[in-house]
Amino acid sequence: MRGTSIFGVLVVIWLVIGAIAAGQRGYYSDEETNCAEVGTILVTIAAGPLNYVGANPEVDCELPQPSQ
Repeated sequence: MRGTSIFGVLVVIWLVIGAIAAGQRGYYSDEETNCAEVGTILVTIAAGPLNYVGANPEVDCELPQPSQ
């Protein structure tokens, strides 16, 4: 039981560090967002402390356009 709670705390700390890194990169300040920006924010948060050792995750995606 104790190992599970320690693991949970470590995961939360990992994600908080990733969220701070995304904030420092200015990802939260854009008014217009698209799927690439949202994806980049999410992978930056998931990368956590790896952002500070050189990881710069980015996502590139295109949504299909409606047919005419």
